[in-house]
Amino acid sequence: MGFWIIFPICLSLVSFIGTWSVYGLAFSNNHVCALTDWGNGNYCKVNYTDAGCCWVPTISSSGTYPPENSLFTATINAGSFMFLLFCIFHHAHIMERHSSQSMMSKFALVFGVIAAMGAFAAGNCNPFHVSLLHYLGAAISFMCVCFYTGILTVLTRKCALSGYEKVLYPLRMISTVIQVIVTIIYTVLFVQSEYFYIHLSAVFEWMLSMNLELFELSYAVEFFFFSSYMLSNLLNKREEEKPLMMTMS
Repeated sequence: MGFWIIFPICLSLVSFIGTWSVYGLAFSNNHVCALTDWGNGNYCKVNYTDAGCCWVPTISSSGTYPPENSLFTATINAGSFMFLLFCIFHHAHIMERHSSQSMMSKFALVFGVIAAMGAFAAGNCNPFHVSLLHYLGAAISFMCVCFYTGILTVLTRKCALSGYEKVLYPLRMISTVIQVIVTIIYTVLFVQSEYFYIHLSAVFEWMLSMNLELFELSYAVEFFFFSSYMLSNLLNKREEEKPLMMTMS
């Protein structure tokens, strides 16, 4: 049973190590400016490239050019898939221990799946060549993550899965509030034209990523009490519902 504690830890580590490795490669190749450089006058502008210029160090721009773009795609794909599994596993846990909250858990699952699909689209659509799909996928993912963390925080208050909810609930509430507020600020700053504000939006984007990773990491507590039989029970319930739905139709 305690073996499942590894899953949320791996999910957080894959995202953290992967994205920062991509940034490190991009910075070493002078593809992005330094996160600590607030007054760079030699940054690349939209539809304009200059010899020696660097892009604003967002997570997306860090994975635009080779060789780091391959690692970026691999990291986002792995993170999206693991996040999708995370959503399913958590839903199975709720259905097993607190089926009375099944409707709220299903809403969370929907937002989580859409967030994973949006991140997958953003990771596989290069922001330089397929910018519309990339930013659309990223926007959908950021928005759905806000709803997902909010619903999971409410479920933490309503469902006792580990016995540590009195500690986890306020921590996740703080994390959710940060996620929502920083997402709004990031969105406003991202569309500005001045380098300072765009750079600030990049810093907020990295904050969003790390905040989500910490939120996911907190679920190592619940996953200690998770078991594979909960997944099999969830699948069995789905199989039992099919004949009933066919009868009603």
